[in-house]
Amino acid sequence: MKTHFILYVSDQHKSSAFYRNLFAQEPTLDVDGMTEFTLNDGAVLGLMPETGIKRLLGEIIKDPKEGRGIPRAELYLLVEEPQFFYERALANGARALSPLEKRNWGDAVSYCEDPDGHILAFAKREVESSI
Repeated sequence: MKTHFILYVSDQHKSSAFYRNLFAQEPTLDVDGMTEFTLNDGAVLGLMPETGIKRLLGEIIKDPKEGRGIPRAELYLLVEEPQFFYERALANGARALSPLEKRNWGDAVSYCEDPDGHILAFAKREVESSI
């Protein structure tokens, strides 16, 4: 199974540039209506314009623009250097929410918002999870 996570974004090109700089990699797909980045062992992050999903599904869904500014998704990224990624995100236009600190579930995690208000968590597992 290959997993795709798709975030609805207000400006595909702006979001693509943000994630290109954050991940220091080129997208594996970059066409009008969808940009994709392969994250690891097959997980893919997609960036779709808000207008694209609305056009695709029509009136059966609420307009994603109505939720702008309200956190609607979180990407919890396990990385070896969470402080490095947190600072890189901030340097590329993310908004700081919480600095790197050890959390009660054992991970060291920092939080910020991408340009569309999606929450980014950069984490390092410090304690093996029993989950």
